[in-house]
Amino acid sequence: MTNLSGSNFIAGKASQQGSSTFTSVNPRTRAAGSVRFFNATAHEIDEAVTHAAAAFEITRHYSAERLAAFLDRAAAEINGLGDELLETADWETGLGIPRLTGERGRTTGQLQAFARLLREGSYVEAIIDTALPDRQPAPRPDIRRMLLPIGPVAVFSASNFPFAFAVAGGDSASAWAAGCPVVVKAHPGHPATSELFALAINRATEGEGFPRGWFSLLHGNGVEVGQTLVQHPLLEAVGFTGSLRGGRALYDTAARRERPIPVYAEMGSINPIVILPGAAARRSEGLAEGLVNSVTLGSGQFCTNPGLILMLNEASTRPFIEAVKGKMAGRAPGVLLNEAIERGLTATVAGTQGRGTVETLTGGTVVEGDSFCYANTVLETTGAAFIADGGLQAEHFGPVTLLVVCESREELEAAIRGLHGNLTATIHAEVDEIDVAEALFSLLREKAGRLIWNGFPTGVEVVQAMQHGGPYPATTAPGTTSVGMTAIRRFLRPVAYQNMLEALLPDALKKANPLGIWRIVNGEMTKGEVTSL
Repeated sequence: MTNLSGSNFIAGKASQQGSSTFTSVNPRTRAAGSVRFFNATAHEIDEAVTHAAAAFEITRHYSAERLAAFLDRAAAEINGLGDELLETADWETGLGIPRLTGERGRTTGQLQAFARLLREGSYVEAIIDTALPDRQPAPRPDIRRMLLPIGPVAVFSASNFPFAFAVAGGDSASAWAAGCPVVVKAHPGHPATSELFALAINRATEGEGFPRGWFSLLHGNGVEVGQTLVQHPLLEAVGFTGSLRGGRALYDTAARRERPIPVYAEMGSINPIVILPGAAARRSEGLAEGLVNSVTLGSGQFCTNPGLILMLNEASTRPFIEAVKGKMAGRAPGVLLNEAIERGLTATVAGTQGRGTVETLTGGTVVEGDSFCYANTVLETTGAAFIADGGLQAEHFGPVTLLVVCESREELEAAIRGLHGNLTATIHAEVDEIDVAEALFSLLREKAGRLIWNGFPTGVEVVQAMQHGGPYPATTAPGTTSVGMTAIRRFLRPVAYQNMLEALLPDALKKANPLGIWRIVNGEMTKGEVTSL
């Protein structure tokens, strides 16, 4: 077993400069961990970003192949941690070995997928418009554009994905793939897991001969470390997965800087599901089972948890609601990740219950015992109340869903028009309801980043086509995704070269296309050489 130190890791070196410490907590038993982790000091934060900036002076010139080799090495080092990683994370999160085994595969798989993306090469989006010297009334210059790394990136780990959205998760993987050094702010809910990852990444960094500032890890169980990190003048971008409150605070901090930087914050969602009467009538039992499975998956601690169900008040509605209520009440509640989530969920549900227009059909209370636990909960309100009260769109981060029963299609459409931004939006309908579904999807398209037909939003595939983002408050940057290969674009910026000598051009923009990548040349996609119009 690894002898954990509780240190911050600054450019590969363990550091314990401060005196303030904390421990992780087992969510099943509330027992404190045996290792004390040191909150990073302002000096350690400065060291981490300064080393990252120095590393970028070197790595910004690295080839795609060299970056890909690091990503593959990182995946191998993570796999090399073996069962100790799974057991440590299970102790700190209560997520279970099967879930964590799958998440480890997703984490290493996305590192390897970015490596493949780099080797294919067209992610740089090379565009070439050759000169038109005879154009009237003025000649057109030769202009060539591609994407280049933005610089040092801060990544904030999420509580609910200790592998896939943490130290070596999607934000870090996409930043590294872009060629950017990464400073990770570890989540205080799983610091031992984070240290194991840091050890693996440090081995990959050293093994591939990268500058040590390529990666640093900072601990902190309060807001100070994160706020200080985002304010550092050498930092160029932030990746964040977490709460609306936390993401917005970082976004505002970055905007107040003398030189503002982008914050790519994914801050959660209520993920509305519209269930049309035909679907509720013809497949009530299976639909109710699928919904309850989705709401309670991972104890509801997913940003894609379906927290809002919109329905019309038809004959099939009450039987379906009763089926959902019964299945939620009959399902044993799971363990929540930590005390903060239990406390926050309790307060949010109480706030919803206290609005005077919401009925609690089942649950709505903390489950007493050794674990952090909240009862599977179903709430109900009317379409009119939902339209009138924006507070009913609060995210309940846990096994909770709110049913909204509308009296007419017009009221249903008004409820959809009033939705805030979401990561996903779903419609369940039968084929003979497709005209209604089409009209509703037209409205939902403006409210979410991913539209789903007759499915459930939990489960996010790491593929090229995935869009995991949406209008505010789901994210601070609806034009980006935090999952899938196009996540790399967050940490790249376009640079155009005008009338540049061939010898001064990057390989991706040279006439002969030495990298053999797909490029847009004079408006056409090609792997060929550049020829003038």
